[in-house]
Amino acid sequence: MKIREAGKIIGLLSTGLKNCITDVEGVIVGHITLDFPIDESGENYACTGVTAILPHKGNVFKEKVTAASYVINGFGKTTGLVQINELGVLESPIMLTNTFAVPAVTQGTLEYMLAENPEIGDTTGTINVVVGECNDSYLNSIRQFPVKPEHAIEAIKGASDRQVDEGAVGAGKGMICFGYKGGIGSSSRKVEGYTIGCLVLSNFGKKEELVAFRNAKEKGLSETSDGSIIMLLATDAPLSDRQLRRVAKRCGIGLGRTGSHFSHGSGDIVIAFSTAHKIEHFSVDGLESRIQLREDHPIMNQLFAGAAEAAEEAILNSLSQAVTTKGRAGRMVQRILF
Repeated sequence: MKIREAGKIIGLLSTGLKNCITDVEGVIVGHITLDFPIDESGENYACTGVTAILPHKGNVFKEKVTAASYVINGFGKTTGLVQINELGVLESPIMLTNTFAVPAVTQGTLEYMLAENPEIGDTTGTINVVVGECNDSYLNSIRQFPVKPEHAIEAIKGASDRQVDEGAVGAGKGMICFGYKGGIGSSSRKVEGYTIGCLVLSNFGKKEELVAFRNAKEKGLSETSDGSIIMLLATDAPLSDRQLRRVAKRCGIGLGRTGSHFSHGSGDIVIAFSTAHKIEHFSVDGLESRIQLREDHPIMNQLFAGAAEAAEEAILNSLSQAVTTKGRAGRMVQRILF
């Protein structure tokens, strides 16, 4: 169950109807979950997957959206963030997976986008594919490379705007958070007529650091690693890429409230986008105009609060929605009980 169903309310702002990132109109999410033995030994097991997040249902390359990223701690292996921060636009789905699957997911996403856009790399420029990762090697036989390019394509094709599946699904299948089963979590907030939504891939923290559920009835793992988290922030508020980066920074507040201190070996990364404007790839106009929020309007502070609240609740949902999961070498990670 979501933590709200358990009676724990995060923050002061109201949630969207589904309380997830797809409350932002147009945003769609798809998962492919891999859960099977790789060989007969019982030692190798696929406990992993792919999650795709698209800012709208159209052609993301031809209709780009404003975007930014913010690195809280940079122990991560993402692709595409350099160009996002240089140009301020997103032109591909945002893909999430395990650390060693970044090349395969990048290839699959590229194959999908090339099939959709024959012009790419021929009559127009190349494309910036964005992939984020966390290390699921405690449960997943990461060295066996179970994720293939076709899994990325399937995740994209299966994306929808329904309520997001959370917990041990998609890229979150093998992830561990605060010593308990973690993975995918999501939440949203309503802010002065706008919506802000967050989706996380949680894979960090020691069990004793978890603030919210220190009275948890189930013991978490004693084995720990610094871990990582990827946080995606979507909004329909008309923000520039610089303003998006400011809002994205506030996800770190929500992360800190759960108990994280952004460990040395943790990749704590935020990728944010706004659906308010679509930037046409094929345009001969030398000028473009758009509306954006004033920097000193009180709504900016509300968006900051919304980002912090949605990130915190998304992380806790990734825990509360997860199920006890078995992986490689007979290892098992318990869901949290509260």
